[in-house]
Amino acid sequence: MSGFRTLLYKEVLRFWKVSFQTVGAPVLTAMLYLMIFSHVLEAHVQVHGVSYAAFLIPGLVMMSALQNAFANSSSSLIQSKVTGSVVFVLLPPISYVEFFLAYVVAAMLRGMMVGVGVLLVTVWFALPTFVEPLWILTFIVLGGGIMGALGMVAGIWADKFDQLAAFQNFLIMPLTMLSGVFYSIHSLPHFWQQVSRFNPVFYMIDGFRFGFFGVSDVAPETSLAVVATSFLLVSAATLMLLRSGYKLRS
Repeated sequence: MSGFRTLLYKEVLRFWKVSFQTVGAPVLTAMLYLMIFSHVLEAHVQVHGVSYAAFLIPGLVMMSALQNAFANSSSSLIQSKVTGSVVFVLLPPISYVEFFLAYVVAAMLRGMMVGVGVLLVTVWFALPTFVEPLWILTFIVLGGGIMGALGMVAGIWADKFDQLAAFQNFLIMPLTMLSGVFYSIHSLPHFWQQVSRFNPVFYMIDGFRFGFFGVSDVAPETSLAVVATSFLLVSAATLMLLRSGYKLRS
């Protein structure tokens, strides 16, 4: 697994060298979301028996972690393809499993670092509670893994930056923004509640929030089953693409 360790080091170093942009900027964005929404709605909205600011924090933490996990693997692959440097990763005897693990673990690490940063800066608005910390860790790891693998799919498929931007703007952004980050799905009309249940990111957010408050819109076991299944399916699809060499070796 020396190839995995080397490639992982390269991927972590890639985003850490510009951490002001890759970690600091997302944390600032999440803080602005919290400042605006909590200021406007704090006195009018209470969800699951907690203040709106407290309800909002886990959603923002998870949304930021997911979006940045996707951005890490997808941007790395598309940059390597556009500049031609991907050949230096493909030439060494690194198996496609090591390739997959290095990119996904690096994406998970960046997502978790952003999530921790968001959590730390939002302590000023509401002190977080950790009712079920194991659920928190499980969902952020699986969620980051899904988005890291999905980012690899996007990076492999895209041939230029605007294609990757379309993937992110028309798929990842709607899935994460419309996943219950800013609201409970029980506040929606019945039709939109049912639509939300087809969004796998909703289960990531809801299960993650359960770890903080011990309450959720759906049973955490259901969320875990959906998220774990999604992780296995996306990972299998990514490994198939890597094994075939689609748009990488041709």
